[in-house]
Amino acid sequence: MTDQKINNVNVQEQPKTPCPPAQDLLPQVKEPLVRMTKRGIITTKQRVIVYVVGFILALVVGALMLLAIGKNPFFAYRDMVVGSFGTAIASAETIRIAVPLLIASVAVGFAFKMKFWNIGAEGQILAGATLCSYIVVHSINNKNYISGVPLHLIMIVLAMIGGALFGFLPAFFKTKWGTNETLFTLMLNYIAIQYVIYLQSLRTWQDPMSTYPKIIDFAVFTKGSVELPRMFGVHIGWIFALIIAVIAYFYLTRTKHGYEISVVGDSLNTARYAGMNTRWIQIRTLLISGALCGFAGYLQVAGANHTLTETTAGGVGFTAITVAWLAKLNPFVMIPIAIFIAMLQKGSLFIQSTMRIPAAAADLLTGLILFFMLGSEFFIEYKLVFRSKRNVPHLEQKEVTA
Repeated sequence: MTDQKINNVNVQEQPKTPCPPAQDLLPQVKEPLVRMTKRGIITTKQRVIVYVVGFILALVVGALMLLAIGKNPFFAYRDMVVGSFGTAIASAETIRIAVPLLIASVAVGFAFKMKFWNIGAEGQILAGATLCSYIVVHSINNKNYISGVPLHLIMIVLAMIGGALFGFLPAFFKTKWGTNETLFTLMLNYIAIQYVIYLQSLRTWQDPMSTYPKIIDFAVFTKGSVELPRMFGVHIGWIFALIIAVIAYFYLTRTKHGYEISVVGDSLNTARYAGMNTRWIQIRTLLISGALCGFAGYLQVAGANHTLTETTAGGVGFTAITVAWLAKLNPFVMIPIAIFIAMLQKGSLFIQSTMRIPAAAADLLTGLILFFMLGSEFFIEYKLVFRSKRNVPHLEQKEVTA
């Protein structure tokens, strides 16, 4: 029998099986119980609703925490408001806390707008405070007091140089060798803190009548010439803070430099293709960011503390990141948010003394409120879609077909 006949016999002997339907060949794809999707266009009303709901939830969770430690949440929230704005002295103290916070928020906003993650505002504030303190200590040790406007002008220049230097270093290394700016700026914070601790051990920086490792009180040894004048109970730094916020807004939205920052932030390759000097733009912006933080350090020395310690920055550099993100990097919006966070900080200190709430619990309450406010940003950008039993087959078929 030939090969052709054998093949014909085998083909005839094979059973005929029907072809399965086309829908049975499609894979079974199940819709998840909860999925996350972009909202797209969101109205101002919807934004306000999300923020209000987030704030209410923060108060509810905070109230449960207070009840768990045996405290009345209504009294606690009342005392937080009264302790922040109940009296003229309390209001002045709240504004004093908000001043460096607002300036540092604007500073990090410059870098964040460019997608340069400057986490070193804390160290830049300390660098500015340290350098401007040097001229004060030098004049005290040499009995050559510089008073009035010349002293403050020199302090401002030195403070901005110190902050700008700590901003320049990570920008230079990032643009030259591609280093990680987040780690670089974060490590500079610890360098600044440890250097201040080192200065506290130097006899030339200490009170000559004491051996305690503490830097001298500038206001005492300069007969008050280092202190900034006050207006409405607060040092005039709040005026500079408002001016900086206004100028920063117009700089970012109305100038060529601001446009370049936005382009670099959107796409570094696009900026290069357009012929922009991206390396100089990044260095220039970080110089501005660091200089503003250094200026905040000057205000802490001359307006608030009148001395230099490792806590001069006081966590302002890290809190400023929260302010900048909540404000969507808008300097105008940073003003009320900085005041609100200052109110939380001042109020948490007040309830520690009036209601004897532990410091950890007061800080946790503040953190809860900030956490829910930041979480509101997520629900503004995204929404959660839950699986509907009624529409499961239709959705599955639609997804598979797509």
